[in-house]
Amino acid sequence: MKTDSLEIPKVNFDENGELLIVASESSSKDDFDFFQGKSVIRNKKLKQRFANSDEWIEFPSTQEMYKILNGIGNIDNFLATFDGEPFEGMTVRLFNPKTKLWSIYWSDSNTGVLDKPVIGSFENNVGHFFSKDIYEGKDVIQVFRWNARDQNNPVWSQAMSDDKGKTWEWNWYMYMTKTK
Repeated sequence: MKTDSLEIPKVNFDENGELLIVASESSSKDDFDFFQGKSVIRNKKLKQRFANSDEWIEFPSTQEMYKILNGIGNIDNFLATFDGEPFEGMTVRLFNPKTKLWSIYWSDSNTGVLDKPVIGSFENNVGHFFSKDIYEGKDVIQVFRWNARDQNNPVWSQAMSDDKGKTWEWNWYMYMTKTK
């Protein structure tokens, strides 16, 4: 499976240490239209994060996305099996027409909690979405990247930084193939 060599945009902070996220000029409520419908996915997930690991776990999944709220949002369902147990995830994406920023929320059948959103926008069919988070007691910044340059085979990936965006560790890739 090919990984992506695109650079992650520089992360900026305000005087309070909060992320400064500005929408691209081309950001639109239609940015996720490429993802509408059904996809099969080849997942490649890092076995252990922040441990200099190069061991990856690979597994299949399926996903279906549909628009909501007259097109300014969408929802998808992610279905997989982990250790023989069924797993379901759900993403809610909302576009703010005033800021032109997308907020992406995740929940799954293990937690039943809606995570705080990653926020960002697309430029040239590539979207970057950021948030501050805590991973295993450590302050991190996470980024979700949507690479839709090939709209029939988009790639979602996730990286985390524990040094305020100076370095990044990629920990999950999802290689999608549209089926419907």
